Amino acid sequence: MDRISRFVIWICSKFNREQIERIIKDLQEILVNRNPEVKPKDDFKEKHPNYREFSVDPNPPLKQPVKKN
Repeated sequence: MDRISRFVIWICSKFNREQIERIIKDLQEILVNRNPEVKPKDDFKEKHPNYREFSVDPNPPLKQPVKKN
């Protein structure tokens, strides 16, 4: 059984029919972006873990070559 199926079973065991209908209604509103405060999870980073992974060197660039002794 996958995670979503277990989640659905859990919801059914914890809430009554009216509450489940309200949950469904609210989730549909989120999916059509009527509630800008709540955003669905963005899974782009999970699908592309190395996309634009870079960092900037904290040290400034050298103005002159390093002198060796």
